[in-house]
Amino acid sequence: MKDLLHRQLTAILSELKYPPVEISFDRPKVESHGDLTTNVAMVLAKSVGKNPRQVAQSIVEKLQVDNRTFASVEIAGPGFINFKFSNAYVVESAKIILRSGELFGKSNASSGKKTNVEWVSANPTGPLHSGHGRQVILGKVISNLLEWTGHNVTREYYFNNAGNQMRNLAESIYARYRQELGDDYPFPEEGYKGDYIIDIAKQIVKEKGDSLRETDAERSYFKQVGETWCFNKIKETLSKLDVRHDVFYNEDTLYSTGKIAEVIEEFKKKDLAYDSEGAVWFRATKFGADKDRVIVKSSGEPTYRLPDIAYHREKFRRGFELIVDIFGADHIATIPDVLNGVQALGYETKDVKVIIHQMVSFVNGEEVVKMSKRSANVHTLDELIDEVGVDAVSYFFVMRSVGTHLEFDIALAKEQSEKNPVYYLQYAHARIAGILRFAEQEGFNSAEYAKILEATNFALMKEKEEIDLLKKLLEFPEVVQSCALTFEPHRLTTYLREVAETFHRFYHEHRVINDDKNLMQARLTVCLMAKIVIANGCKILGVSCPEKM
Repeated sequence: MKDLLHRQLTAILSELKYPPVEISFDRPKVESHGDLTTNVAMVLAKSVGKNPRQVAQSIVEKLQVDNRTFASVEIAGPGFINFKFSNAYVVESAKIILRSGELFGKSNASSGKKTNVEWVSANPTGPLHSGHGRQVILGKVISNLLEWTGHNVTREYYFNNAGNQMRNLAESIYARYRQELGDDYPFPEEGYKGDYIIDIAKQIVKEKGDSLRETDAERSYFKQVGETWCFNKIKETLSKLDVRHDVFYNEDTLYSTGKIAEVIEEFKKKDLAYDSEGAVWFRATKFGADKDRVIVKSSGEPTYRLPDIAYHREKFRRGFELIVDIFGADHIATIPDVLNGVQALGYETKDVKVIIHQMVSFVNGEEVVKMSKRSANVHTLDELIDEVGVDAVSYFFVMRSVGTHLEFDIALAKEQSEKNPVYYLQYAHARIAGILRFAEQEGFNSAEYAKILEATNFALMKEKEEIDLLKKLLEFPEVVQSCALTFEPHRLTTYLREVAETFHRFYHEHRVINDDKNLMQARLTVCLMAKIVIANGCKILGVSCPEKM
């Protein structure tokens, strides 16, 4: 409808010899103002030297409106043009929900754009912490949204198994191994203190006994066992949340294949890197930074910036047209330097979308939960899943905008009431499923969409609550597209709650199962449409849709 009106208005402006301007449409905030509004008359007023309402009047007089499509076209306030759809148009449009079914909301808007989404990428030095959950779920839902809008998505995990943190892991396990053997061996100051380190050490004692008491300084065996244990644990947790990655990109390969050395050499050729004080520096000041950045320390070890630059270059070389990185706020300082490095290598940083999410705090009702191993409260993401369930984890972590702090209320996530947003949404789906099961006794087959389209008298859908619900359901494809374009999955959770609220309002106002078989068929069809939209939305979120509750 926006496209149709846009074409009409463009032709009218040309006919009236008004200058071409951008024509945009919004959904009015006040229901009585209609379904679409445009401020085009107000935008034009100054340039044509007329009052905005006069401009609006001249446009409306030339509009060719069909009363089967529009209930009204009105000029409001200082010069808004408001369009209200007819019930018949809304009902006719809603048939697409049944025609599309599980595909309703999907589009090919991005025409198969080759897209890489990299997220989680936690170092394999321990299980995923509960705070990791926000990034885990954000990446899952953003990947799904992009796929639903036509992107060819590769889900990627950057496996960072190099550097100081891995040495600390190996030393931590070795120290616990010696202690398990009964030796008075000091634990490293920077070591990992979690109980899982003791578990790994006990496993090594069981398999190797004391044969590794005097081992090489590199602790290569302890590093390998620890890395494998931790990464398997991470993958198990991700699997519980139905998070899958297509590629696990190993940081070590950047070194073994010479990619790191290649980047340094290219920077030096372009006079973008130089040696000073025993270190290698990147001329970040050439890209607006306040000072140059060290990319190789005097010890010979690269800083995080260098492998990240090389890694992003490889993503471009692999042919990705859009690169999406999802990071916590603790990464914010290094991102500009990495993007500057990518730009220095000749790639468009506009094709890299970096999503920074703020941190998470946990409460249990009014009690603040300290995420500490010393407490008996939830610490690992596994424990959080066990505590509140996969659905609550999948929903709660995307309920707020990525740029805002998220407070995860464990007590609310466990509550079985309408206060719990995921329970409220699932209850709407289960209620519809119950209605449809009952209706099957009357011969209504909710699986036969084509027959339902044929058998339903859509003209009987005319009550305000029915039309409101259909309008809300028809917003779904636009919501999916908007969430994908803006990388804002929280808007989908907001929309689905509105769907549930609008459905419950319709259900309370109108009897679905009644003696008028034709009317019952029509209302059952409305219920089925709502069930399809809720199920499709929940599929994107990774939330289950129970048939009974």
